[in-house]
Amino acid sequence: MTPVLRTERLEFLPYRPEHEDVFVALLRDEEVCRWMGQDLVPEPEIRALFRAILTEVYPQRRFDVWGLWLAGDYVGHAEVKPTGNVDGHELVTALAPGYWGHGLGGEAVRGLLRHAAENLGLSEAYGMVGAENTASLAMCRRLGFREVRDVVGDDGSVTKLVVISTKDPSAPAEPGTAESDVRPAVTAAAGHPGDPGGRGGSGGPGGGPGAGAPAPAPAPAPGGTVAAVAADAGAAGGAGSGVPAARAEDPV
Repeated sequence: MTPVLRTERLEFLPYRPEHEDVFVALLRDEEVCRWMGQDLVPEPEIRALFRAILTEVYPQRRFDVWGLWLAGDYVGHAEVKPTGNVDGHELVTALAPGYWGHGLGGEAVRGLLRHAAENLGLSEAYGMVGAENTASLAMCRRLGFREVRDVVGDDGSVTKLVVISTKDPSAPAEPGTAESDVRPAVTAAAGHPGDPGGRGGSGGPGGGPGAGAPAPAPAPAPGGTVAAVAADAGAAGGAGSGVPAARAEDPV
């Protein structure tokens, strides 16, 4: 059962039926999709993905997925799920644009890392971030992620595969400090929402970034939460994940 998590400012709450509209709004936001590197997924498909979380992901305990809440307001999405690129798990995070730039992305990732270590017994987690997202890469380095290798997509785009130990994450930034936030595109060791795949699957419940020593895995689509969700629920193609996506012009 997906547990309730809390950080200094955020609550990680399992989704309930009444959360459908805010979930759809997040994954249909043009800025969110732009940073995920994908087109808008049709609303009916996003709604089907949300229902899959409630009727398949949670009941079958495929992986942990939450809505992120700040002082009673829905601000984003988070997951910890198996990745299909390597033998490991990725963290998925996505924030609504109105909450970028306040350090919430890093706070969400640290919360997921703590859950991965304390509740799931994981020693490390993976992520993917676009090579052009310099602010996001800087945040990842501050959090303690290290680059493993570059993954080149069919379109020539380059995505950085990163990994972090869950045992010794960098010291958390103070609330409100200028820190790149986990944007809805790539997520620090993160993946995609929904997916009727399976706790140990890939592409489905946890398709997305991988990392590690194994031979290079197929390049994941440089998408993010939405792309993955769609792919996972069989609604739309695409999958991706990574580390908090951030705009280069954002303060770091």
